[in-house]
Amino acid sequence: MDRPHISLNFAISADGRITSIAGIRSGWTSPADQARFARLRENADALMVGRGTLEADRMTLRAPANPLRCVVSSAGRFDPAHPLFHTEGGPIHLLGTTAAPMEIPGTTGHHGSLADFLRTLRKMGARYLHCEGGGTLVRALAEMDAIDEIHLTWAGHRLFGGATAPGITGAPGGFFPASQAYELTCFEPLEKEGECFLSYRRQRT
Repeated sequence: MDRPHISLNFAISADGRITSIAGIRSGWTSPADQARFARLRENADALMVGRGTLEADRMTLRAPANPLRCVVSSAGRFDPAHPLFHTEGGPIHLLGTTAAPMEIPGTTGHHGSLADFLRTLRKMGARYLHCEGGGTLVRALAEMDAIDEIHLTWAGHRLFGGATAPGITGAPGGFFPASQAYELTCFEPLEKEGECFLSYRRQRT
């Protein structure tokens, strides 16, 4: 495999939506889910998000083992004042897919395809990459069939709704070239919290 093993983590509402268009920042789920969120980061060699998610949630991508902190942007534009660039943690790598990322002190910029970036991370020693959104980035990974694990918190206590509200692979759009099979590996209902933890593993022949 010339890329890291890739996992995802999302909280979804009762109707399967994520928060990108709902105007709600992360942290709307239970403390149990926040603890799970932290645990899923523990074994990652690299954490990755899209620029929109980084800005919406004011993420710093910190974890105890100081994994690589990776952000993907089509245009390569970033806010130098964002907390990510002023918080201690693992090395920061910025990918611009259509334009080279702007230069920000203390970061390493990359210009090219997402596939090339994943290969670069693997060569740097990243065996396990954990992606935390958003939908546009995850759709790109799914179109590459590069998602090995999916972790979801299904929060039945929220209903976001909306014909154009995004799911974990972004805004509603065309189907993938082929369906992808996943095996359920964890089903943990939390009745008191009104949530359920779900995990899936990609089935490959």
